[in-house]
Amino acid sequence: MKAYLKFLYRCFKRSFVGGWKYHLWLGFLFTIALVGLNAYCRQYVYGLGTTGMTDQVSWGVYIANFTFLVGVAASAVMLVIPVYIYKREELHHLVIFGELLAVSAIIMCLLFIVVDLGRPDQMHHMMLRFHFPVSILTWDVIALNGYLLLNLHIPGYLIYCAYNKRKPHKNFVVPFVFIAIAWAISIHTVTAFLYSGLGARPFWNSAVIAPRFLASAFAAGPALLIITLQMIRHFTHWKVERQALLTLRSIVTVAMFINMFLLGSEWFTEFYTDSVHVASAKYLYLGLDGKSALVPWIRTSFILNMVALIVLVLPISRRLRVLNVACSMLFIGIWIEKGMGLIIPGFIPTPLGEIVEYTPTLNETLVSLGIWATGFLIYTILVRITVPVLSGRLTVDADSFDGGRLDFAKEEDLTAINYQ
Repeated sequence: MKAYLKFLYRCFKRSFVGGWKYHLWLGFLFTIALVGLNAYCRQYVYGLGTTGMTDQVSWGVYIANFTFLVGVAASAVMLVIPVYIYKREELHHLVIFGELLAVSAIIMCLLFIVVDLGRPDQMHHMMLRFHFPVSILTWDVIALNGYLLLNLHIPGYLIYCAYNKRKPHKNFVVPFVFIAIAWAISIHTVTAFLYSGLGARPFWNSAVIAPRFLASAFAAGPALLIITLQMIRHFTHWKVERQALLTLRSIVTVAMFINMFLLGSEWFTEFYTDSVHVASAKYLYLGLDGKSALVPWIRTSFILNMVALIVLVLPISRRLRVLNVACSMLFIGIWIEKGMGLIIPGFIPTPLGEIVEYTPTLNETLVSLGIWATGFLIYTILVRITVPVLSGRLTVDADSFDGGRLDFAKEEDLTAINYQ
């Protein structure tokens, strides 16, 4: 225990050491997080009236971000499967970065749930009144917290073994890895069931909601991971193999094909049958009774997704800069489609036929940005600790600060710093 506490202490010190670019990035994220915290304090005092949510549209940008980030967290399994089942060794160390991204995403998910509650101080009442196993919400709480614990254990154990320069014991890794594969699928499936199980919201009453959730997750998550790995590759000593990035590109492409196919299937079912339940879909894609706030957004999402998919299919996407652009477009497109494009239309029109549009307020937007900044801040610090351990610069008997690029700087002299 003493050795482990020393490891945590050294990692804590290491997380604040870096060049000016690293500190500028941390300061930027911390500032946005504080602005978001201030906005949430205002919401806590004045209630959910500071948001754009109403009695008619009771879920907004908070739940939209929650839904999207659950998929980002679940996408870590797309690195685990090739490594442990198909023995793709070039992705072995990247699993750790994927798991760390999942940890950050799950923390953001939980934060979005907290801010969506009007009285988070009364949360214990909800926890005590769960109807297990009937309530899907109960299953969602179990799935999210269980997945968070799994993703804390797996990379934490692997990093600690690398720190002590010893080989990880398979019994402490492999069983949890395979549990995490099933758990990753379950967290997004259960989240999808939260929507498709609401009989009064016909827009969500579709059997392909869960498969679409998984397909979009396995596209958006690895796309974000490609971008973050390129940043790690540029700003640190860690050299991500090009073949590993191209393997992730193949995963993103296949998952995006499946996602677009399922989206087309939903379009056919909604518009070809022209049933009474098509009203929400018409509002989203075409506008309804002169109300069309989401139409520009969903059309932008479709264009971004289609262009990104075409680029990914073409050989030009093997160029890493082009791949970064395509992944950024895809990430934004899926965020719009799976967030605002999925949650808000479910409430419009209401069961009484009312059309009440939703627009997030400035305060609501600041809270959301603050949570995103908090997630990226956590991921940055986790990566900052992980890279020197995996590269052998931070071990039980060494703590080398050579090479400024490790500290998000070009060639700064850090030899004066001594933490031995």
